[in-house]
Amino acid sequence: MFRRFDKPGKPRRPGHKRPASARPAYSAPAREVLEVRIEKMVQGGEGMARLPDGRVCFVAGALPGELCKVAVTFTKKDFSRGHVVEVLEGANPDRVEARCPLYGKCGGCSLQHLDSEKQAEYLAQVERENFRRIARIELPESFTVHTGPAWGYRNRARVVVVCDQAGDKPIVRFGFRKQESNSVALFKNCPVLTPALNEFLQGRAREIFAGEFRPGREMEVNLFDNGAGEISYYYEGMPAREFCENAVSVSEICGKKIEADAGVFFQSNLALLPALVKSVRDAVDEGLASGEASDEWLIDLFSGVGFFAAMLMDKFKRVTTVEREEKCLQHAEVNLSETRGAINDKQAAAIENVSAPAEEWLASNVVNIPATLIVDPPRTGLPKEALDAIADSSVNRLIYVSCHPVTLARDTALLAEKGFKIRRAEAFAFYPQTPHLEMMLVLTR
Repeated sequence: MFRRFDKPGKPRRPGHKRPASARPAYSAPAREVLEVRIEKMVQGGEGMARLPDGRVCFVAGALPGELCKVAVTFTKKDFSRGHVVEVLEGANPDRVEARCPLYGKCGGCSLQHLDSEKQAEYLAQVERENFRRIARIELPESFTVHTGPAWGYRNRARVVVVCDQAGDKPIVRFGFRKQESNSVALFKNCPVLTPALNEFLQGRAREIFAGEFRPGREMEVNLFDNGAGEISYYYEGMPAREFCENAVSVSEICGKKIEADAGVFFQSNLALLPALVKSVRDAVDEGLASGEASDEWLIDLFSGVGFFAAMLMDKFKRVTTVEREEKCLQHAEVNLSETRGAINDKQAAAIENVSAPAEEWLASNVVNIPATLIVDPPRTGLPKEALDAIADSSVNRLIYVSCHPVTLARDTALLAEKGFKIRRAEAFAFYPQTPHLEMMLVLTR
């Protein structure tokens, strides 16, 4: 969650496939309108219904219990997709009117039809079912979802700059990519962006980007609000001097200064980030106190800008971060150096920042002590080589931070085969108004 932007392919919706001969044929064309009853919410925030032939239909904008008129937009032999045209009866009591006029057009906030106060509850149910179905494991009763502000929280965004010409004067506008499209939905004020980002887009950004882009062009720009109202930005091809002046920023989080730039991935909800830091620190403390893990060595895999290592290095004698993105490593060098300089009550940890794919490093390095291991992989989860290396190591306690609960459930099932069990499970609703949920598992053996 703290590395360069990755662009993974869209994962397949998990499920058990029946043999092709057992799947009923379905010839309904896309855009057919059907009436369906929504059974439940599934991963991705869609409602799940059954078509008359028994196939599954995933319905955007639907909530459990509702009888909906649905426009089918995509169909295959074993499932289809569509969106709500009208709720015919049984409107879910948690349904609300979307706050943003771009709801249903912009590719962002697809859960605005669900009451903000109820979103975490629904998403928790989805993840419990994911773990039952994929991992054949029940999440602990103590599983909770941490929440923060529902609006005005997002401090990082990728916007499209559209520059047109009106006479001699350039006109700069901003938008987001539309749902399943490269076209642009223009906006003036986004209700999930921080006030500082909206203010920047409505003011200074227009002057900056009017001089950067030629009329008629579209350009994607990454923006970051460091929590103190200071805005950094990055776009592909940015000159080095401008990058140094305008892309790099420093955020203060839990008393630590963390450097990053707008071109690398960093958490988009600084208000909720301290809750994750506390949960990870508590998990580390529990491992050290129980003897399941050692303070001899902290290994931070997929370490990004060194965020977790910076938050935890005061507890360890040796720290190793592993990250393959060079720009992230440069920031990690700064962040861990700054943190080491601030530690005065004990001997500073020996720090090693390694440039390598995490799975390759783990497979080629012997971990023969009960080191404290943290992994924070991209949406694709842990490669098999990494899972095998963890199983073969002396690590008995693993802290797994995940931005994609489906691959987390898959990996948990594989780790369970190696003797690991879930000791603790928490989730973090870093993206209110969306179905995205991040999770933290503590697994021990």
